[in-house]
Amino acid sequence: MEELICEDQSALSGAPQSWTTIQWRRVERNVRAMQIRIAKATQEEDWRRVKALQRSLTRSFSAKALAVRRVTENQGKRTAGVDRELWDSPEVRWKAIGRLKRRGYRPLPLRRVYIPKANGKERPLGIPTMLDRAMQALYLLALEPVSESTSDPNSYGFRINRSTADAMSQLFVSLSKKASSQWVLEADIKGCFDHISHDWLERNVPMDKAILRKWLKAGVVFQGQFQATEAGTPQGGIISPTLANVALNGLENQLLAHLKATLGVVRTKKLKVNVVRYADDFVITGSTPELLENEIKPWVEQFLAVRGLSLSTEKTRIVNIAEGFDFLGWNFRKYSGKLLIKPSKKNVRTFYRKVKEEISAHKQVRQEDLIRLLNPILRGWARYHSPVVAKATFNRLEHDIFWALWQWAKRRHPNKSAEWVRKKYFPPTVGRGWVFGTMVANSDSKRWMELYSLARTPIERHKKIKGDYNPFDPAQEMYGETLRQERLLQSMSHRKQWVRLYVDQRGLCALCRCKMTKETGWHDHHIEYRVHGGSDVLGNRVLLHPNCHAQVHASGINVVKPAL
Repeated sequence: MEELICEDQSALSGAPQSWTTIQWRRVERNVRAMQIRIAKATQEEDWRRVKALQRSLTRSFSAKALAVRRVTENQGKRTAGVDRELWDSPEVRWKAIGRLKRRGYRPLPLRRVYIPKANGKERPLGIPTMLDRAMQALYLLALEPVSESTSDPNSYGFRINRSTADAMSQLFVSLSKKASSQWVLEADIKGCFDHISHDWLERNVPMDKAILRKWLKAGVVFQGQFQATEAGTPQGGIISPTLANVALNGLENQLLAHLKATLGVVRTKKLKVNVVRYADDFVITGSTPELLENEIKPWVEQFLAVRGLSLSTEKTRIVNIAEGFDFLGWNFRKYSGKLLIKPSKKNVRTFYRKVKEEISAHKQVRQEDLIRLLNPILRGWARYHSPVVAKATFNRLEHDIFWALWQWAKRRHPNKSAEWVRKKYFPPTVGRGWVFGTMVANSDSKRWMELYSLARTPIERHKKIKGDYNPFDPAQEMYGETLRQERLLQSMSHRKQWVRLYVDQRGLCALCRCKMTKETGWHDHHIEYRVHGGSDVLGNRVLLHPNCHAQVHASGINVVKPAL
């Protein structure tokens, strides 16, 4: 144990005296090494060693620094908790590392806010303070290797390198063949995050029990009133999704083990039972509706009841694949024996309503500003649905959005002819007519800006992750690296120059040489600043982590182009 702590400190000796001098590559390597040891001890079921290694990790400088970096670089970094404190400077972040101590730690209540849901209801969200977020991020570093090593193979929500597209692809594998199951239990857990039993979590989550208890009992503050929390884990906490995953782990493995024990291995295989779960939404296939209703559903209800949970009666149903069902924004249905996955009607309606609201709320803005507002919305939605049968939906929506934009343009010029409006707002481009676009003036030139085209979005089959992939298994390191880079390059595909820079840098930040991921994000940095005459050519640009980019500008660090 002492050897592990000394190893961490000695690696950082000579070391940082401020936030800007932290060697992040060394920090990540130290944390990674300890997480691999925790995962190995978990697989060997050496729980005493797991506990000892977790304690060492949460006390190490490297883990604390990484936790502070995570909460000061993510999307919530500008959202304060009840203490209204933000860690928005390098000096504050450096001091924050020293504040991450177990002794004397008392979390503050969460700030309760409500965000709208697609069905018109509101979802409660709890916002912890920056200190509590960092403590959760710290203990998550120690919990994640355990949860990943004990998770069901077809659990895809809030896990490293897993996504909704992986869950969709697994369902395609389970349902697409002629001999596949024809019946599906479409299930939803009622208020999962709000009702998980605190007692069950304290008994079964493999982490520091005292710290976990403090988070669960911290309470919330809404409109100045304190409310105690007797059950559930608040949505909004960094560690909450992993706690929910730990609570639901076993839904697949234990169900199959139960069926094999009661019905036998051979008969269980003939029942075609498959479980695919994403967070608290899951689907179970079966050969007959009677099997799902009389055998599987009661077992699932009992499994959930132990954890303080229950199925939602409104959203849980048994359907035939020929009738189809919605899952994660897609509709799964067989047409004459062929499985087609399309964007669900509900998802399409919600998206179109959102686009219309954006257009209506910005009647007076310039055309280029409206395009800047709409493009991320259109691109994000289209990329989400690009692995499925969505071409017809894309074409129909592009037509509907065109008419919404035509009304927007006509309203601005009620006394102008339709031809005048068309020429101003919908000029033709090479090979295309009626394009909503305009020329935008830069400092020294002009460039063309146009609305993202849903209809031109390519349909690309998703490459599913292996069910047994463990990000903390050294034997699967190369597979994980390849998968991460392929997916990040795909997400950058609309920015070809970023793809080129990312490939040239081998997916590493040009300053700290640590991995760039969707979670860390990246900034496009000019080696010779544009204000000093630097150009936009690729030879003058590198990709940096947002935090590294801030360090470069704050400290005047010279960044060099990585050697190929």
